[in-house]
Amino acid sequence: MHILAMVKQEAWKWIDEHKEEFIEVSDKIWGYAEYGLCEDKSSKLIAEKLREHGFRVQHGVAGMPTAILAEWGEGKPIIACQGEYDALPGISNKVVPRKEALVEKGMGHGCGHNVHGTTALTAVIAVKQAMKKGNLKGTVRFYGTPAEENFGGKVFMVLRGLYDDVDAVFGHHPMSMNVAGLSSSNATNAVKFHYYGKTAHAAGNPEMGRSALDAIELMNIGVNYLREHVIQEARIHYVIEEGGGQPNVVPDYARSWYYIRAPRRDQVDPIFERIVKIAEGAALMTETELKVDHSGGLYNLIPNRPLAEVVTANMREVGPPTYSKEELAFAAEIAKSFPKEHRVAGLRKMKVPNWEKYVDVDIMTDILDPLGDGETMAGSTDVADVSWVTPAIEFASACNVLGAPGHSWQFVACSGSSLGHKSLIFAAKAMAGSVLDLMTNSKLREEVKEEHKKRLGGQVYKPVGDPDRKPPLEMARETAENLKGKQ
Repeated sequence: MHILAMVKQEAWKWIDEHKEEFIEVSDKIWGYAEYGLCEDKSSKLIAEKLREHGFRVQHGVAGMPTAILAEWGEGKPIIACQGEYDALPGISNKVVPRKEALVEKGMGHGCGHNVHGTTALTAVIAVKQAMKKGNLKGTVRFYGTPAEENFGGKVFMVLRGLYDDVDAVFGHHPMSMNVAGLSSSNATNAVKFHYYGKTAHAAGNPEMGRSALDAIELMNIGVNYLREHVIQEARIHYVIEEGGGQPNVVPDYARSWYYIRAPRRDQVDPIFERIVKIAEGAALMTETELKVDHSGGLYNLIPNRPLAEVVTANMREVGPPTYSKEELAFAAEIAKSFPKEHRVAGLRKMKVPNWEKYVDVDIMTDILDPLGDGETMAGSTDVADVSWVTPAIEFASACNVLGAPGHSWQFVACSGSSLGHKSLIFAAKAMAGSVLDLMTNSKLREEVKEEHKKRLGGQVYKPVGDPDRKPPLEMARETAENLKGKQ
């Protein structure tokens, strides 16, 4: 047997033999459901597993107590896997095919990051076993990346140079399809606008007050008028985080949180500059003081076809999961919670070939060819920043019911169920096989690097905002306390 085939079989066999160990890890992280930068239990569990399996572990890198850098082996090539483990607020749900909170208004893994992080963990340990068996040279590395959903944890790791020596990075995101995509992502700025005014009795002497809430509302109105005058692909959305205490007190402090998105970094910046001018105008109109907290932003993703093709080949070699009658019934019950039109719209938006064949499919088993080259997905991700400094891919495997929304109770239920377990094991095998392909094939590594260079086209990564900024740990802890929900 060829050495590559032998080591792949070793990795896949090891995953099969130890799958219950890692399903348990995923389920524990699902239960912890921790806010970004506060993934204490989740990151500790992953770090302990890595140490248990012989990895050299740094826990608390890049100024984030829950960030992990671990590795096994020596020298080049260095092939990495990265995993996330932060949850989302307000969507806690039991592992049932209906909306039923586990924790009232609590956190939930509505983006499947319990599976995300555990996939990478499982893959790197399996690769280590295969490398030992085949006496392969090189280093396999694990990045535990906090706060993808809220604070872009990978950006802080990129800014500290933690990815600079890596040959390629693999990630996996549970989704509703099995595909290694080629679409880019929206670049984004995350900005908080703080207004400071003067309190007064809102009935007795309102003329003495200067309302910070008025400033927020005027700014929002201005931004909403701006929407007509930005590129069609741009997205601007916000929340008012603080708006005052009670109606009879003029608020002396108010705060909004904006995301500003566009397909390329150089398209975001001019929109951001116009929004800042609107914010300044609102401060002038209300005689309040403005502080703009530009907490950073994300780049647009740089796709890589050779990486997508190697992942696709491994997914097909591994073969997709099969599902029991009970699992299919679980998925079918969830499918009743949204109109079939949502599934059709999603398939069309993704430009899935022959999408009509999936209209009545709840859990996809087909493995699609790489999709989306030249397209830009609506969302943003801190994987994009990694992709500017080293070749990177984040592929998808079916976990959520096809057509169900992301960041939803439906996804929470799926990611904690056996659907999530099967997504995890399938993706871990595909990831391990892909890492071993790159470990053993210098020509493939060169193709990956050439593709990366070509797609960058001479562009250089420049930090968004203050390059010396620190992760907002105190803010995260305060927010997490407010969002933890009620047992």
